[in-house]
Amino acid sequence: MAEVNSRQLLKKGAEASLSRAERYGRQVVIKARLPKKYRPAELDTSIRSYRTVHEPQLMNEAKKAGVATPTIFLVDVKNTAVTMEFIEGKQVKQLLNYLSPSEQRELCVRVGELIGKLHAHGLIHGDLTTSNMIVNGEGKIFLIDFGLGEKNMELEAKGVDLHLMKRALQSTHYNLAEECFENVMKGYTAVVGKEEAEKVTEKIKEIEKRGRYITKRQEET
Repeated sequence: MAEVNSRQLLKKGAEASLSRAERYGRQVVIKARLPKKYRPAELDTSIRSYRTVHEPQLMNEAKKAGVATPTIFLVDVKNTAVTMEFIEGKQVKQLLNYLSPSEQRELCVRVGELIGKLHAHGLIHGDLTTSNMIVNGEGKIFLIDFGLGEKNMELEAKGVDLHLMKRALQSTHYNLAEECFENVMKGYTAVVGKEEAEKVTEKIKEIEKRGRYITKRQEET
């Protein structure tokens, strides 16, 4: 990867490190999956290689579904790294608390529409948080980090995806969470239809009940 220079570490997570760099005069992000010493070496290599290939495939499928994602420039399976477009903009996490109520509603509805497009095409993001959504200078929303994503049409998977979104809003934007999630679901319903949205909403409630039950049992033991 000699064509890449001036790397700057942006984030080092549990699964991968993200670095900003320049490649052929273009700003890019390099996502490199880190070895896990607790896994047998052969298994670790297999898992990281699979995810390195799988994530760009999901991002490409998301584009086909009408959801903006960073353009992939290079998939380096040997080094379990992906080089992709650097999106200049701000995370929804950084923006949401500082928008007017009407702007918050509009943004959350648009986020819901994007999630609806993913689910309608059998795509699960796997980590729907406001940190994984970037708004560029033209107001376009990009979804990033499909590392935990999958292809799945099951109601359970859709419910879990949106439950994670709801939890993320509650933890990061707790004073806005209820209204924001309602607007996310409005956008979602506009894409998938009322009947499907109602089924997913019931599944979210079921997942929440399961969580409360488990918490209660843990407190009792």
